[in-house]
Amino acid sequence: MPQRKDAIPRPLPNPGWGPLSALPGNPLMWVLILSEMVVFAAFFGLFAWLRIDEREVFDASQQLLDPVAGGINTLVLLTSGLFAALAVQAISAGQVRRCRQWLACAFALGVVFCVVKVMEYADKLGQGLMPETNTFFTFYYLLTGFHFAHVLFGLALIALVAWRISHDNVETAAAFWHMVDLIWILLYPIIYLLR
Repeated sequence: MPQRKDAIPRPLPNPGWGPLSALPGNPLMWVLILSEMVVFAAFFGLFAWLRIDEREVFDASQQLLDPVAGGINTLVLLTSGLFAALAVQAISAGQVRRCRQWLACAFALGVVFCVVKVMEYADKLGQGLMPETNTFFTFYYLLTGFHFAHVLFGLALIALVAWRISHDNVETAAAFWHMVDLIWILLYPIIYLLR
């Protein structure tokens, strides 16, 4: 798509950030993204380690989860990520209004994700499945709750960026939102599906 004359120019990278300066968006966001990925990787590793010792507990507990709700949330979050990417494409073409529309779509699907997750939490808590029920549910609530907090932060970031729109801001928010997608793509099969 050719760039329009009134397109918002992309700022030149700051060479002081080294390899991070070539990444889209603000380099500080990439520091946050990389650090969050390390934290989630540590949680996933600990989950796998503990699963070896308590295989029966983990398998039985996993049967109590709703993989359909998790699957729906996977589709919702991936589609929201697509809308965030389309927002970046729109702002690159100088289409501010279209960018805001895509951001609104990404935000709306992020809210849908939260609603489905809250309903799932309410169902589990209603069944008496608490974080202290067993090791599996400790990690279920810890991992999905930590991810949920990232979704809420991402929604706030998208709303802020839609208000204070610029090429750099949209790329920064989209980069964070894609990290949220990636974490869920890993988290969903690990928690809900793999046996």
